[in-house]
Amino acid sequence: APAPPPSHASVAKEFFVLGVEHIWTGIDHIVFLLGLVMLGGKMTDLLKTVTAFTVSHSVTLALAVLGVVAPSPDLIEPVIALSVAYVGIENFFVKDTSKRWRIAAAFGLIHGFGFAGALGEVALPKPSIPVALAMFNVGVEAGQLVLLLGIVPLFVFLRKQSWFTPRGMWAVSGAIVAVGLFWFVERVAFA
Repeated sequence: APAPPPSHASVAKEFFVLGVEHIWTGIDHIVFLLGLVMLGGKMTDLLKTVTAFTVSHSVTLALAVLGVVAPSPDLIEPVIALSVAYVGIENFFVKDTSKRWRIAAAFGLIHGFGFAGALGEVALPKPSIPVALAMFNVGVEAGQLVLLLGIVPLFVFLRKQSWFTPRGMWAVSGAIVAVGLFWFVERVAFA
């Protein structure tokens, strides 16, 4: 007799954990998030930025997992790297961080296809796909919010230090650009 399908509760737990792990081990997503929030702003604006990223990547993740549209990882992964570099470059010029949710939402669409690649490595039980997708996204959001709890206070402290502002901010932003461009070259050359 075939094994019974997993319960919705076990699928929910598994994919929540997978979402958290994907953020915490996805260095490109961590660097992207760092670049988005390091300049600071009101906490409501930072939360709006992170949530806009989650909502938009949820859309493309669902579209990819359901087979509606699934661009090649050979295209998506270099674009994710460029999104990291872009955020680093934007840090040199942005004056009003309250509008960064727009770029987070736009790039979230691309990152969602990248998340689909991670889910593609896991067997998704057909009857549990809605639960799995929802809980993976909740896990990603929870993982991001926990990272914010560490990143935001650190940068609030650093921005108050005369030795850090503006040179340290420029150095971190420059490092984000360099890492994003390195990942881009690596992902294009070794795809």
